[in-house]
Amino acid sequence: MLRMNTDCLVKLSVLGAVSHPTIKSPYKISADGAPRVLPGVGGITYNVRVGDPAVGWEADHVEPGVSVKSKDGKEANMALNILSCIGNEAIVVSGDAKGERGVVTGKHGGIEHVLVDFKPDIMEKLLIGDKILIKSFGVGLKLQDYPEIKVMNIDPKLLEMINPEPEGDKLVFPVTHIIPASIMGSGLGATHTYSGDYDIQLFDEEIRKEYNLETLRLGDLIAIKDADHSYGRIYRKGAVTIGIIVHSDCIISGHGPGVTTILTSTRGKIKPKINPDANIANILKLRNNSSYLKCR
Repeated sequence: MLRMNTDCLVKLSVLGAVSHPTIKSPYKISADGAPRVLPGVGGITYNVRVGDPAVGWEADHVEPGVSVKSKDGKEANMALNILSCIGNEAIVVSGDAKGERGVVTGKHGGIEHVLVDFKPDIMEKLLIGDKILIKSFGVGLKLQDYPEIKVMNIDPKLLEMINPEPEGDKLVFPVTHIIPASIMGSGLGATHTYSGDYDIQLFDEEIRKEYNLETLRLGDLIAIKDADHSYGRIYRKGAVTIGIIVHSDCIISGHGPGVTTILTSTRGKIKPKINPDANIANILKLRNNSSYLKCR
């Protein structure tokens, strides 16, 4: 069992509403200069959930499940995004789905959405504007035996369920993919990693094949080599960061499947180990493997 400071953490309610999809311009310009009209962020995405492919959709930055944002101003929405942690319980508190429960599965920067998975029958009852209460818990989480590993954006119960294994002064962490920091794009330069995400660029075909990036799924646990997220996102040789794939691939230059950080170690005290089942849809038992979609 991991020794964590769970008893010292504060559980706090935060409130958002199902957001409306947003479109600033009909066209998105792809990395090869082609104008495209595609669905993107926001709303209730009925046919894309964690566990489904992160690559191949006719979409750009599509968010799985339900996108949630506070209507009470920038500061309230910042609190919603920073305090919510992946694995937190989400409860519908208005509308026809009142009382139904889901789980936080990611955070998307720029648009500043918290992403929540609900079962399909619940999503059918939801409307844009319905209020979602999240029991935020996890900010301030520490691993007491691993001071050189920083933790963020994850509920302690989910971290226990992932069950990383000790190996000396390192933690062996299950991941589906190990990715070089050199292909990471949008999100670099952020001053913190307690909300939002940053993107895996997929524009180089050889890199896609070498790192098996076509098989990325929403909800995958992945490792990024030489990435230090202790105080923002930087390249640092020897560092290791663990994250979760939170939104789909993109056509815009510098963008791709988004990664929300959950652990980082400046000195590489995290040892990634490939496990094809390392996906939060499996770990949290959100759906059956047989129900996963294939968009190619």
